[in-house]
Amino acid sequence: MMLSTVCYIEKEGKYLMLHRTKKQNDINKEKWLGIGGKFEDKESPEECTIREVKEETGLTLNSVKLRGILTFINTICETEYIFVFTSNDFTGNLIECNEGDLQWVEKEKVTSLNLWEGDKIFIEKIKENGPFFTIKYIYEGDTLLSYDLKEY
Repeated sequence: MMLSTVCYIEKEGKYLMLHRTKKQNDINKEKWLGIGGKFEDKESPEECTIREVKEETGLTLNSVKLRGILTFINTICETEYIFVFTSNDFTGNLIECNEGDLQWVEKEKVTSLNLWEGDKIFIEKIKENGPFFTIKYIYEGDTLLSYDLKEY
């Protein structure tokens, strides 16, 4: 079991997206993701997302909003629980990311990128400023077999 975070940073109607192109043996190879990563020992979800954003982008998040929790089950990796955050309150300048290429993408175009199929579902929820959600995804490799969405 793995714990991680992902943050969708918003500016001027765009989300900062990471095109994963640089890591070897990467389950996310060539996919576009929000910014995030794995928890370190004793970190809270907020601390993890703030640290990961700083490491991968150079930006300092001044505030974050927890939007949902994902359960990612896949036949090719261990189960992952992902805390989904958004933020539009940050300072700093972008740096080069060692995991891929960072790009500001118009919110309306994000779901046309090469994403995990399930990401399209929750990205629509955060774009619409919908209620808190949980989603359980079941994948076989890159194929989404099923999902269960609950809103609160």
